[in-house]
Amino acid sequence: MFDSSKRQIGFAPPSIDNECIAAVERVLRSGWITSGPELKAFENDLETYLKSPRVLCFSSWTTACELALRWFGVGPGDDVLIPAMTYAATANIVLHCGARPVMVDIDPIERVVTLEKLQAAWTPQTKAVMPVDLGGWPVDYKAIGNWLNSAPIRERFQATSAVQETFGRPLFISDAAHSFGAHIENMPVGTQADITGFSFHAVKNLTTAEGGALSFSLPSSLDLEQTTAWFRSMSLHGQSKSALEKTQSGTWQYDVVEAGYKCNMTDIQAAIGRSQLRNYPDHLNRRKEIAAQYTKALETVPWCTLPVLKDATRESAYHLFSIRINRFQSAQRDALMARLKEDGIATNVHFIPLPLLSLHRNRGEHMRHYPESEACFNEQLSLPIHLHLDDEDVTWIVERLCYHVGELMTPHA
Repeated sequence: MFDSSKRQIGFAPPSIDNECIAAVERVLRSGWITSGPELKAFENDLETYLKSPRVLCFSSWTTACELALRWFGVGPGDDVLIPAMTYAATANIVLHCGARPVMVDIDPIERVVTLEKLQAAWTPQTKAVMPVDLGGWPVDYKAIGNWLNSAPIRERFQATSAVQETFGRPLFISDAAHSFGAHIENMPVGTQADITGFSFHAVKNLTTAEGGALSFSLPSSLDLEQTTAWFRSMSLHGQSKSALEKTQSGTWQYDVVEAGYKCNMTDIQAAIGRSQLRNYPDHLNRRKEIAAQYTKALETVPWCTLPVLKDATRESAYHLFSIRINRFQSAQRDALMARLKEDGIATNVHFIPLPLLSLHRNRGEHMRHYPESEACFNEQLSLPIHLHLDDEDVTWIVERLCYHVGELMTPHA
């Protein structure tokens, strides 16, 4: 029975505790609030957590990964392989570089791109392959990496920049915006691709309000120090020294060698991130418990297809709990979301496939080329999974979900 007194359940409210607030206050009182010692400490903390040789933080996933494409020399005439089922940012950064986003359909079960789909879309003009980890579930990094390093790819790759010549193959850049904390063969996602991009947006498992990071695992033929110095410089208008470096060196003089951007992370954001990272294992465990409760409640429901959360080598970061309601159409799903909202339960959809957006329709894309993405979109619903939920909330969500789906599936005279 509907309980009108039940509290409102948000979809993804950030988890900001007193420790986090105290960390921000400490930085605000320190006299150094941007691109300073707190940022450096956060990057070091991330390197330890990810077991990565180098992590740099930026203002967002978007700015970070666009810098990566520009560093690699992606530009007009080049192709970048991406999923059709992703957020707009994945394609936008390719377009910003003047290149062409080449969309690939998803696997209907895992809801991410597969090696076979990428292989079918590859051409010698493919300069980068950018798969997306959806909802916390990682792609098959090992298979994709082995393919990109194979002799047939290297023999046909057409390099057009010095960095590309050094690689001798396309860049493997992972859109891991959803998968901070996911694991592959007991290793955190973050070192399996050449460059892995994370998002710390407000709705992510670990947040800095806005922000993102790149984890570098580059071929040994590239100088890691030189490469990451370029990225740090380009996030500060191409300036040769950051404010912290100028203070430490004792000399204020700097140079600007390229027309860079302004996309650095602040120390205020880094303080939030460091606080969250200290508690992240516990946060991840709680998200896993919630996912297990949803799974137990829904695994025998005939109309429900559950997300893949773990297999022999991979484990999700439990960022989303996205179900598919079999044979639903998008209008039914939207009606379901409205009914749940009346119950005080917020839900979401991840994502509107790119070919349904005006930007890409006007580029000539059509959903008929991506049938699995279209079917997933019609049936998909993301349920709340966050630290503000208790077990009773999850039980309530499942109860109302099942009630409303039953109503929407039952023909009425």
